[in-house]
Amino acid sequence: QVQLVESGGGLVQPGGSLRLSCAASGSILRIGDMRWYRQAPGKERELVAGITSGGTINYADSVKGRFTISRDNAKNTVYLQMNSLKPEDTAVFYCNADLITGSLRRLNYWGQGTQVTVSS
Repeated sequence: QVQLVESGGGLVQPGGSLRLSCAASGSILRIGDMRWYRQAPGKERELVAGITSGGTINYADSVKGRFTISRDNAKNTVYLQMNSLKPEDTAVFYCNADLITGSLRRLNYWGQGTQVTVSS
């Protein structure tokens, strides 16, 4: 069974940093695009950053210059380095990935989410 597992969330003071990780496991033939989304209380889920299998990257305007997405294909893992965190970054962060499974099914998967809280 394929799953995405996030880690690295927590409580941090404004101006601080966190690094999120999302590891894909299970019967995976290939991983395509990988993304980080976030959802703040009372708000819709929004795309934070994405990275294609070829390494093309895009960011939401609100995080440009502060967040960095990267991936390690050998480890089936995507990362989100978050610097200069602000209280408005507080949200549940979700990993999302396009996968081709061992049974040759092309599916989109979500992780369970990890809480990031920025507060003094």
